[in-house]
Amino acid sequence: MANIAQAHSTQTPYQVTLTNPQGHIWYADEPNDKGGQDTAANPIQILLSALGACTVITLEMYAKHKGLKIEHVQLDLALNPENEPAAGQNNIRRTIQLKGDFTEEQHKRLLKVAESCPVHKLLTSNIQIKTVLDLDQHPLKED
Repeated sequence: MANIAQAHSTQTPYQVTLTNPQGHIWYADEPNDKGGQDTAANPIQILLSALGACTVITLEMYAKHKGLKIEHVQLDLALNPENEPAAGQNNIRRTIQLKGDFTEEQHKRLLKVAESCPVHKLLTSNIQIKTVLDLDQHPLKED
């Protein structure tokens, strides 16, 4: 199945309901100081969490395939943690903590595996976003 998500506005300012065809529901919001209700992660936190989730899953899949025992994986992710970057540039710092008995060579390989997760590849690729206003589905009402 294709990777599809929908975002729906709500009656609460800046609170968004997110859904997918499988029926999962999650939310986004802005903090109080930006006019939101702070009821959910903000969109940037959701993006960072997608990278974190994908990294953990990729590491766990690799470890299972190779017969490695990972006791626990924790990722800390931050967008532009060292001040604002130059215009058009952004930096994500991803710190990985692995619990398990690994050799230095296995640690190096696990780092490479982390960098090969699909969300990492997507975020480091040249992304093109085509935006279309769908007036047929949601026609504007004339007064």
